[in-house]
Amino acid sequence: CSPIFLLFLLFIISLCTEELKEKLKEYVDEVNMRKPGFIKVVRHSKQEGLIRSRVSGWRAATAPVVALFDAHVEFNVGWAEPVLTRIKENRKRVISPSFDNIKYDNFEIEEYPLSAQGFDWELWCRYLNPPKSWWKLENSTAPIRSPALIGCFIVDREYFQEIGLLDEGMEVYGGENVELGIRVWQCGGSVEVLPCSRIAHIERAHKPYTEDLTAHVRRNALRVAEVWMDEFKSHVYMAWNIPQEDSGIDIGDISERKALRKKLQCKTFRWYLVSVYPEMRMYSDTIAYGVLQNSLKSDLCLDQGPDTENIPIMYICHGMTPQNVYYTSNQQIHVGVLSPTIDDDDNRCLVDVNSRPRLIECNYAKAKRMKLYWQFTQGGPIQNRKSKRCLELQENSDNEFGFQLVLQKCTGQRWSITNVLKSLSS
Repeated sequence: CSPIFLLFLLFIISLCTEELKEKLKEYVDEVNMRKPGFIKVVRHSKQEGLIRSRVSGWRAATAPVVALFDAHVEFNVGWAEPVLTRIKENRKRVISPSFDNIKYDNFEIEEYPLSAQGFDWELWCRYLNPPKSWWKLENSTAPIRSPALIGCFIVDREYFQEIGLLDEGMEVYGGENVELGIRVWQCGGSVEVLPCSRIAHIERAHKPYTEDLTAHVRRNALRVAEVWMDEFKSHVYMAWNIPQEDSGIDIGDISERKALRKKLQCKTFRWYLVSVYPEMRMYSDTIAYGVLQNSLKSDLCLDQGPDTENIPIMYICHGMTPQNVYYTSNQQIHVGVLSPTIDDDDNRCLVDVNSRPRLIECNYAKAKRMKLYWQFTQGGPIQNRKSKRCLELQENSDNEFGFQLVLQKCTGQRWSITNVLKSLSS
């Protein structure tokens, strides 16, 4: 699918099996007999993970442009020429192809709509609608300005070194693509997706890197937050439901990454949000976050309950996303995931609906003048400002945990939330 001017392919093998080593050697020898030196193999003596493996690939490369891809992708005809043209025009462009999907059950290729690539506040990457400026061009082949990278990218080899490669202080996988996109933009480069360069990707049913990928992604995300996100790093801690002081998570030494930012004279993250990722939703009005517990039964936490029911419940505390609670300066209580962009209207607020606690989309509840404002002080009651009813627990033998959430005349039950950023006052 690629012309011969792509000089060689590069395999990175991390802790492969003996069987794979032998099969791979046979394949490489066969190809290199026809095209000497076309494939080069780099082996790690131990499992290094995706991030450091990609940097190993860059170190082994000698061509002026380096493409760093997953092994489980298929390249479409003509994918390389548009990429090389854009990088030749400006070496500070980092390019992603457009992604299609390979169906795992029959290997058919499913065309995906064109998209930019962004992330949420946990720094999980996600597809975005192309920006309005792209749609105004009325040219479906035009490059799409992109805030971040999903993972596979092509870059000028020397520029990649100048900009700091990938953060090798990260572990295994996750967050490195978001960090690269943020860094490139803040430090004078650009990121774009090319509609005329297409590859197809097959999703793995099982990630082989680790039994607990989330722990590594969380740690990596905190590294990004501390180096690049300035005052907005609080959003990452909030999204992961982690205290901003004494989090208990060792993110490693970030002094070299901070020195890199200073050396490159990079812009602020606020500039990035305003100029590159204006779709990102900000939560600077959050004054407390974490899990919400009642003094009557402290091993239970407020939980969003089943997604389809919009009825909050009390559930055994586990601290995962369904139990994330955010209390804002205008006295709203958000429960569950934080919507990443302004185009997503799925933030849900606690509302008094006919004397019953419900979770309603916040903008809708506000537009309909529903009862969504609550007075709350740490260690005190949660009282609806309009109805004056309190959110409390009531014993219920039919409930799995013996208690249900109710709105009733205040009886003095007390609530506490894990992390308080600003003083809570009524």
